[in-house]
Amino acid sequence: MPTRKNAKKKKSITAKKTSASSTNNRKVRVIIADDQTLFREGIKDMLADERTIEVIGEAADGKEALKLVKTLKPNVILLDIKLPHMDGIQAARQIHKECPRTNVLILSSFEDESHVMEAIQAGANGYLSKMLPSYELVNALKAFANKNVMIPQPVMSRLMDSLRKANNAIPDSSLVALTRMEVKILALLGRGQSNKEIAVKLGLSVKTVKNHLNNMFQKLGVTNRTEAVVKGIDLGIISAEKETDGA
Repeated sequence: MPTRKNAKKKKSITAKKTSASSTNNRKVRVIIADDQTLFREGIKDMLADERTIEVIGEAADGKEALKLVKTLKPNVILLDIKLPHMDGIQAARQIHKECPRTNVLILSSFEDESHVMEAIQAGANGYLSKMLPSYELVNALKAFANKNVMIPQPVMSRLMDSLRKANNAIPDSSLVALTRMEVKILALLGRGQSNKEIAVKLGLSVKTVKNHLNNMFQKLGVTNRTEAVVKGIDLGIISAEKETDGA
């Protein structure tokens, strides 16, 4: 017959297992913002069978998207640039300011450097083309949800070419005097690694990685991971070809 002490111990173990299972089964909560109803429905249908992703809301314009984000607090919002009432860039800027925990993924038919850079500067964490095949879009969304940064290599390459042509002055490296550890972390960011993956790779705690990121953001004059990677490449701190290969 089990003793009361053993019963309590068994109950505690069961509770821990249940808690861990609940954490592992937690879904990525997504809002879709696009003015085309058919496109929104198509995205919903693609994500319907995904166990790790849940669409919790839809918006047909920028103001509605911002209102939904404030109310529902999603993990990710898929945001089109061309939206009525408030365009995607303005919405991204407001979401980044008022709901910084929500990651903004721009999903647009525009792939030129100016739109990508404008979106990043507004606070978007990622930028994907609407022309992607459905399976690639789903995989990209999963990766983005885990890593919070997503710029495809072709888009990043064009973006960096544009930045290099526009920037004739030699950057003053003294303005961004990163420590060796911050450079390592920035390089891993460029490869699309999450805070947890970076912590394991460098033998640090996740909290320490976050502290390094905050210090790095201040030195680079940026507000998020994507801006940090772009700025790091622009200043020659990390390589576009090597560091963004996995993004």
